[in-house]
Order: sequence, then structure tokens, then C-alpha cells
Amino acid sequence: MKAIVLTKTGPIESKPLSLTELPIPEPKENEILIKVSVCGACHTDLDEAEGRLPTKLPVVPGHQVVGIVSQLGRGATKHKIGDRVGVTWLYSSCGQCDFCKKGEENLCLEAKWTGKDANGGYAEYMVINENYAYPIPNRFTDSQAAPLLCAGVIGYRTLRLAQIQKGENIGLYGFGASAHIVIQIIKHKFPDNQVFVFTKTGGHAELAKSLGATWTGLSGETPPVKLDKIMDFTPAGECVRDALKVLNRGGRLVINAIRKETPIPALDYAEYLWLEREIKSVANVTRKDAEEFLSLAAQIPIVPTIEEFPLEEANEVLLQIKQSKLKAAGVLRV
Repeated sequence: MKAIVLTKTGPIESKPLSLTELPIPEPKENEILIKVSVCGACHTDLDEAEGRLPTKLPVVPGHQVVGIVSQLGRGATKHKIGDRVGVTWLYSSCGQCDFCKKGEENLCLEAKWTGKDANGGYAEYMVINENYAYPIPNRFTDSQAAPLLCAGVIGYRTLRLAQIQKGENIGLYGFGASAHIVIQIIKHKFPDNQVFVFTKTGGHAELAKSLGATWTGLSGETPPVKLDKIMDFTPAGECVRDALKVLNRGGRLVINAIRKETPIPALDYAEYLWLEREIKSVANVTRKDAEEFLSLAAQIPIVPTIEEFPLEEANEVLLQIKQSKLKAAGVLRV
């Protein structure tokens, strides 16, 4: 089968991803074989390629996978051959630890992540345990569904952790694949809440306004009101400081990032954290997040803004992500 493989890490400009031929994997017990149609590309893939995220090498990246079940492993009964399914960042978890028993499998010490610890969707086929693949609502095309499986699901978890209430002023730092989905959920659930978007590109600002943003500006600028809840989707450490500066007393900042590429600046306690301001991080996703979000996305419906590319252009797409040149979500067609 055709596959994009990461064999060694390096600057994406050096094109560390290579197109190769691999054997089609065989599904083991309770696994399914998926014939991949499309796979989304995101900043986490870039982190893997450039070595910021420790990754099993060699590996097939990609964790926003949409395809058709083409073979069932022994004992697999949850899906049928021909079903359309999606795969998220969560590849597997132990199911036995305290975190898993509480439904917090995103914190499981034995969890594996798609395209990082196990081969993902930058290939014609992939295998996964049947319990970690999800039916895709008919409302979405394959390409529309792909960003829902990462940007959408992790955005949904971020929104849950923010605990937004009616009437609150909401801030979004960064307006790429995840935030442009989150704003649609906010406007659906809380149509009267004002949303303030901080972004560094004019195209993203225009998209934010078209989706209902009250105000757009740059990180470091001051919106006309203090913000009650803020979600930070950027890789920039200074955005944490900038967000806390405009966060209302008693407000909550939720950071949706596996890591920050630049350090968080020193924070004066009295200026940035006092008066019961909170900071909470987002770590990965659970199966429940995926199931709930896909259902909600079909009801609203969420309409992702996508840009589609051939699988062979994976290096170029990740470079565009690095340079913030994609308008929203990049999708590779296999």
C-alpha cells in the first residue's frame, strides 16, 4: 500500500516525510482494517515531524482518519464491512487503571496515540481496535468529517472544560482548525454570548467575523471588555500571559496545546493570577468526547472550512501549517 512515513525528524522544510510502499496490515483480534479515504493534517503532526513530540520511528502519522471498514479481525462485531468510520488521536488505553475506570482514559499511562505510537492515516490502510473507531454521521462528506475527529473533538473537550455560562464574554486565542469549530458550538449553545477572537492573520479574522465573532484583534491587544472564559489554541507561550491580562476576576483560561513552542513568560502573581483566576490544560481526548461531539456536530450542523491536498503533498501542507498559511483545516486525500 502507499504510505507516508516519518523515519527521522527534522525541520519540515527538509521534507522529513517520505512516500513509500508498505504491506497492508492484518487486523488482529477485535481489530478492524480501514481503507482510508482522507486524513486531516494538524499541528501535532508537525510537532512529530520536527521532533518536539517524542514519536515511535518509523511511523505513519495522521490521526484524523476517515475510511471504510474493509476487513474484520477475529471477534470484531461492532462494525460491519462497508461501514464508514473515523479514528481520533486516542488509539488505545488500558481500560484497567483508575483513570480509565473514571472515564478519563485520556490520562491513562498506557494509552497509545494514533500516528505517534501506532501507524495512523497517512496511508491507504490502517488497523485499530474496533472500540476506538466511530461511525461518521451521513451529514458530512469524508473531507468535512476529518477535522471533526481532532480539531473538533479536542475543541469540544476544551469547551467542556471552560464551563461556559449564558451571558459570559468568551475569548479565543488562535483561529485555526479547532477554534473555527468551537465558535460554531458556542454560537449554537449560547447565541447571545459575545466572542472575542485573537489571531495574527487577516484571513482568519475574516473567517472569525463570518462565524459570529464580536471583535477580532492581535494577541496582546485589549478587547473592549474583560473576558470570563478564554480558550488558547496557540503554540505561543506569550499568549498565556496575554490572555490572563484580559481575563476577568474569577475567570478561567483553558489551554489547548500538547506543548508550547515558546516559553510562557514570567507571570506576576498579583497582576495575572490573583482574584481566583484559573488555568486549566487540555490533555488528549476520550471516546466519550468523540461520540458526543460527532452527534452534536451533525445536529448543529458544524461546517468545517477545509483545504484539500493529495497525500503526496504532506510535507508541503505541514509547512503551510507552520507558516499559518492554511485558512482552516488541511485534509490529505488518500
